[in-house]
Amino acid sequence: MSDPWDESQLVDRLRDGDEAAFVMLVRRFQARLYGLAYAMTLDREESQDIVQEVFLKAYRHIGTFKGESKISTWLHRITVNHCLNWKRRWFHRRRWQQHPLSEESDQPSAVTLPDERTPEARIREKQLRQHYLQALQALPDKARAVYVLKELEGRSYDEIAATLGLNRGTVSSRLHYARKQLQSMLREFKDGEGS
Repeated sequence: MSDPWDESQLVDRLRDGDEAAFVMLVRRFQARLYGLAYAMTLDREESQDIVQEVFLKAYRHIGTFKGESKISTWLHRITVNHCLNWKRRWFHRRRWQQHPLSEESDQPSAVTLPDERTPEARIREKQLRQHYLQALQALPDKARAVYVLKELEGRSYDEIAATLGLNRGTVSSRLHYARKQLQSMLREFKDGEGS
């Protein structure tokens, strides 16, 4: 299904309370926002709840959207803030825990190819993926947000700066820090396997 409206038309229709525009907004951005929320929380159900809250907030507060950035940047900013607030709430309740990525995905794959790897290689890859997710979760919130937006979402430095309300230099330094921390933690995992 093609998008009949460009971004400015979509925003105008949202401001007019057009329900079809809201449906279009959800269709355009739901998968991306869910991916971002999941990368921040590692919790599927909470990520779905967060994305619903983001869309409700966007719908209710579309009048505050000034149009100085893209609507996707605005939605990403709301999503990151909701994720950080979610973590703070759970941390204070001492219920913060991580959920490893399961083998099954919520997203159906287009083509399933036969897996020609050895069982050992599949186990190693699963362990590495779980260790990567643990390392990602161990990053400080601010560094993780920058890393997720750059490496998993493919955002530019300027988009990240606009999304998080930072200057470009701060984005660069947080990304550098996150990469170094992840590299160090993954190196420890690799070194630990050899012993």
